[in-house]
Amino acid sequence: MSGADTAAARVRGLVEADPVVVLEIAGAIANEAGRWPPDAITDVCGEHTVRLADASPARLRSALEHVLMGRDVDQALEWLRATRALDVLFPELAATVDLVQEEGRQHKDVWAHTKQVVRQTVGRPLVRWAALLHDIGKVPTRTYTADGVHFHGHAEVGARMFDKIHGRFGFARDERQTIRFLVKHHLRTNQYSEQWTDSAVRRFHREMGPHMKDLLDLSRADITSKRPGRRKMLLEQISALADRVQLLAEQDAKLPPLPPGVGNALMEAFEIPPSRLVGDLMRSLKTAIEGGELEARREDAYYVAYLARQNLVPGLAPEKRDALIAAGGDLEAPDDDEGPHKGVDPDDPSPGVLACGHDPENDPCVHRDADPDDPELRRR
Repeated sequence: MSGADTAAARVRGLVEADPVVVLEIAGAIANEAGRWPPDAITDVCGEHTVRLADASPARLRSALEHVLMGRDVDQALEWLRATRALDVLFPELAATVDLVQEEGRQHKDVWAHTKQVVRQTVGRPLVRWAALLHDIGKVPTRTYTADGVHFHGHAEVGARMFDKIHGRFGFARDERQTIRFLVKHHLRTNQYSEQWTDSAVRRFHREMGPHMKDLLDLSRADITSKRPGRRKMLLEQISALADRVQLLAEQDAKLPPLPPGVGNALMEAFEIPPSRLVGDLMRSLKTAIEGGELEARREDAYYVAYLARQNLVPGLAPEKRDALIAAGGDLEAPDDDEGPHKGVDPDDPSPGVLACGHDPENDPCVHRDADPDDPELRRR
């Protein structure tokens, strides 16, 4: 018996006793120079991967996380595909193998792109989980039109698919909320342009909340284009957004949430004298701003309209209330239409850079007969 056969026989005994050994071998590949074991061992593991479905979620999660955190995670993931472990643990990912992202052109498939993104992602476990699953929604959303391949709403669909995945691995509630959020919003930073107003940037920051850093890092990793100029442009775009968010946050920390004169505006609009009621109304506004319900330092009519909507002023006549609300405009959508949702499919509420589902790597909006070297056509 050769050395390879002896090793395979030993591995067979280990895997028969505990199928999670397959994932431990993958962890060794990811963390020890990316070398695959001999084919005989891979074949033995492939015979037993179906039993991974019976392993405890906690053990699966721990073993997979060791894989995901390895430097050569892409090699380990490909080995898991070769052993058919991917089919057992992540049929949603297995379906991305050979899923072309643009008809008629030589692009890496979704699976190849995913492996590269995971490898490029910062070494924080939840971000790497999000990187692994960020494009699973492309499988059910891929469509063909005269303009090429489209993935309408794939980020939103992928987030819903994760709702059926997380139970396999025993994530805590806050962990699964983080992964789901990152999958759902992984395209959001790509929508940024310097034309965004400060209000739009603040709204983006508020909507991303504690996930801001993770989202920016995932977005950077999601850039896998081999065109140096495009890669540089996209990285600079993300950095510009991050810098602007930080600058505005620093500015906001130095300024009071309400602009001067709001108290006087409230007394005039509601026809009330200086009193405890005015103080209560001001505190209500500050609380709403702190909770993200209102934006800071907007025009007086914006705050008056909010208080009128909330019926916080006793004895306010209905017609007066309606007039104050109308004068304040739409509280939910300030008049900067370049905000986070510009450019999405009007029939699809999920975020996206373009209606076609564009991502940084594959420009799926290009017509399949278009000149691939024409930068203008890439933005169709």
